[in-house]
Amino acid sequence: MREVIVAALACYPDLAETKIHFVYKEDIRKSVMQAQPKVGSIFRGKKNRAYVVKISRYLELTHENLDISALPFEVLVGWIAHELGHIMDYKDRSGLSMIGFGAKYWLSKSYLKKAERRADMYALEHGLGDKVIKTKNYVLNHDEIPVWYKRRIKKLYMSPKEFSELLSETAE
Repeated sequence: MREVIVAALACYPDLAETKIHFVYKEDIRKSVMQAQPKVGSIFRGKKNRAYVVKISRYLELTHENLDISALPFEVLVGWIAHELGHIMDYKDRSGLSMIGFGAKYWLSKSYLKKAERRADMYALEHGLGDKVIKTKNYVLNHDEIPVWYKRRIKKLYMSPKEFSELLSETAE
């Protein structure tokens, strides 16, 4: 997983001085990965804030669980790229703004959709759009990924088609 993280981080030079901890978790509610500020660092100032990217040890499938490290390299890079996009979205916010962000993220589905779109856009702007598309296609086209998770992805995130169109526009 280290190579995956290094590959994604290499495209985010703005995060070179940012403290980011990558940790495996046995279970992340409704997610495979999750980026958040470390709670104790929210009011330390933007430059002293630390973040954590939680990575589920397993991808839940219909009949079994798959070790996350068994996923294709580019799919994992795309997933990490999206999470790093969230950190880009967080890093210039004040502590109070982060609290408001968190509240709106959990309480408003439309705000949640906008936040997920911003994370994807950061990945696109940092040259990782092709990896994000691979991640989206992997999730949506994998026969064993539960239907409830695919529905959630379709409801909250840009579709691979929409994202591909944006990728084409930025390439022009």
